Amino acid sequence: MRNFFDDMYGTDGEVRNAYAAIAAWLADTPSDVLETKREEAERLFRRVGITFAVYTEGGDTERLIPFDIIPRVLDAEEWSLLERGLVQRVTALNRFLADAYGSREIVKAGKLTNEYIDNQPAYCAQMQGVSVPGGIYTHIAGIDLVRTGADEFYVLEDNCRTPSGVSYMLENRAVMMRLFPELFARVGVAPVARYPQDLLATLRSLTTPIGEEPCVVVLTPGQFNSAYYEHSFLADEMGVELVEGVDITVQDKKVYMRTTDGLKRVHVIYRRIDDDFLDPLAFRADSVLGAPGLMEAYREGNVALANAPGAGLADDKAVYMHVPEMVRFYLGEEPILKNVPTWDCANEGALAYVMDHLEELVVKETRGSGGYGMLVGPHATKKTRDAFAKKLQRNPSAYVAQPTLALSTCPTFAGSVCAPRHVDLRPFVLSGVDGVRIVPGGLTRVALQDGSLVVNSSQGGGTKDTWVLRSNGNGR
Repeated sequence: MRNFFDDMYGTDGEVRNAYAAIAAWLADTPSDVLETKREEAERLFRRVGITFAVYTEGGDTERLIPFDIIPRVLDAEEWSLLERGLVQRVTALNRFLADAYGSREIVKAGKLTNEYIDNQPAYCAQMQGVSVPGGIYTHIAGIDLVRTGADEFYVLEDNCRTPSGVSYMLENRAVMMRLFPELFARVGVAPVARYPQDLLATLRSLTTPIGEEPCVVVLTPGQFNSAYYEHSFLADEMGVELVEGVDITVQDKKVYMRTTDGLKRVHVIYRRIDDDFLDPLAFRADSVLGAPGLMEAYREGNVALANAPGAGLADDKAVYMHVPEMVRFYLGEEPILKNVPTWDCANEGALAYVMDHLEELVVKETRGSGGYGMLVGPHATKKTRDAFAKKLQRNPSAYVAQPTLALSTCPTFAGSVCAPRHVDLRPFVLSGVDGVRIVPGGLTRVALQDGSLVVNSSQGGGTKDTWVLRSNGNGR
C-alpha cells in the first residue's frame, strides 16, 4: 500500500481530473514511441547546449540534465492556492530583510534577537541601513515546494540569493511543445514564455533614470560557472548584455559598461555571482569576478542590484523555521503554505532529539545546497549515520533536521515503462517596485531512481515540464 500521494491517481486509485488527458495519452501511446520521443528530446537538449557542471567528479564536468517527457500537472485551483501562498511568503521574506537591515521591529517585539540575525552566516553587515528600491531585497526567489496530499503543500526551502533553474523550465516547455503539439492542442496549458519579459519589467522597475531607458545587464562569473548557460540564455531572452566583472567599471560612484562605442551607464545589474565576490573593496579582496567600487555605487543609489547583497539571510535554513511567524508579524495573516517541522541543532534539546532519531530524519547543512552535505536517515547505512553523527556533534549549529516527508510521486518514463517517481516543484517569484509576478508553473525536479527522495540534478535527479491547466478538469 502506498504511503505517499500520487499526483495522477487519487487516494481512491482513480485517475484525478487534472491528469485525465495525460492518462488517456499514455494509454494510447506505445512505449517504443515514448522512447523515440525521449531520445529526440535528448538530442534537442544537446543541440541547444543545455548543460550544468558537476565539479566534485573527475573527467568531463559538463552534464546534460535528464529530462522526463511525461509532464507534471496542476489544475487551476491548485495553482491558485500556491500562487497566493507564494506571494504571501515572498512578501513576508522581503519585509523581514528590510527590517533586519533596518529598524529591527521583529527584535523589539521579542520574536528574534539581534544576535540571531547578526550571527547568521548570510548576514551582510555592509547592508545595514542601506536604502534599497521599494524595500525589496529578493527580486528573484525560487521557492521549493513538496506535496504530501491532495491539498497539502509544504515549503522545503526558500532560495533568495541567486536561484537557478528557470532556463530549464522554459526549455522544457519549448521541447514538449515541439515533441507533442497534438497533446497541447487537447489540453489547455497556461503559458510560461512571458517569464523573460516579466523578469526584465521587474528589473527595470528598480530604477527610473531621467531621460533614458534603464540599462540592465546580467553579471556572470563566466563560462566555467555551473549555471552559465542560464545566464547567457536569460540575457539573450531579455535582449540585454551579458557581462563579466572585467566588462564593467565604477567611476564617480556610477557603474559603466565597456562597449565598442565607449562607456555606457548601467542602471540595474542582475547579478549571478555571490555576495563575497561582488566588490573586492567591500568583500573578498582577491575577487576578480566583480568590480571595485560597486558597493559604494550601490549604497549611493546609483545602481540597483538584484538580488540585493545580504538577501541570503532570508533563505538560511535556520531562519526558515521562523518564516510562518514572519507572515503573522509583518502581514497579520496566517501562512497559506506550511513549513516542514524543523529542529535547529544549535539548540541542545533539539540536538539531543536529532541524535536519537537520525534513522528517521533528514539532516541538512544550514548553508548547504544542491543536495550536498545532507543525510537522508532512512536511506543511509548505520555506518554512514554514525559518521554523520560525529560531524553533527562537532559543529551542531551548522545543521538543521527535518522529518522525512512522503513526497508525492508523478508518472515518469523509467526505461520502457511508466513508473511513479518522487518530485518537488520550484516556482519562480519576481518582486519589483511595481508588484509581484509569477508565471504559472515552475521547474519540477524528479528523483529518477526508484524510491529516491533526492531530486537535485547534481545528485542524479532530472526535470519535467510543469503544466498548469487554464481551467479545472482536463484544461479545455
